Amino acid sequence: MNDVSDRMLDAALMHVPFDGWSEASFVAAAADAELSLAEACALFPRGAVDLAVAFHRRGDRALAEALASTDLGAMRFRDKVAHAVRLRLEMVEDDKETVRRGATLFALPIYAPDGAKLVWETADVIWTGLGDTSDDLNWYTKRATLSGVYSAVLLYWLGDNSERHSASWAFLDRRIDDVMRIEKLKASARSNALLKPLTQGFERFASMVKAPKASARDDLPGHWPRT
Repeated sequence: MNDVSDRMLDAALMHVPFDGWSEASFVAAAADAELSLAEACALFPRGAVDLAVAFHRRGDRALAEALASTDLGAMRFRDKVAHAVRLRLEMVEDDKETVRRGATLFALPIYAPDGAKLVWETADVIWTGLGDTSDDLNWYTKRATLSGVYSAVLLYWLGDNSERHSASWAFLDRRIDDVMRIEKLKASARSNALLKPLTQGFERFASMVKAPKASARDDLPGHWPRT
């Protein structure tokens, strides 16, 4: 995003908690940012929807920077994932109502694909930030699994009134534990004499599926042209 887009988004955040990601918020933000509606629409062609996308992506960029500058080497891997998810939500704690309004927007059938793309992108940022080097089917399954975890925790967090969101972080830990149990079951299946031929066949198929190169990911869920 450029400086003008950032100014427009900052202005919108003053109105979204009251009017949602709506035309009213978009018009008010344009006025506050001293932009004409034509200039605002040139930056955000779909109006408030694109503003909501920009808000989410700003959070993802901040998360990527935080993960890149933090030494997580002493953590267990499951704790690294939990830390990244928690950090992503803590970054927008002061904008919780804004996030809630976004969840409402992207729950609408017409914008549900956009919501799914945003969650996928967050999962991709987390895995990339944690040093994921998978280049086969695991590249997709890791992000799909984490997308499910993040979505569930986000919805729980939005309704959580516990002190310092302690209930949300306990819920997050349970969801991560569920994923780890699945991974252990997969590992057990690989070592089981009866199931080993089946898992080997699947793994041969999986090895044929390659993760997209960075330059070819714009068509995947969670990726928009940079502005």
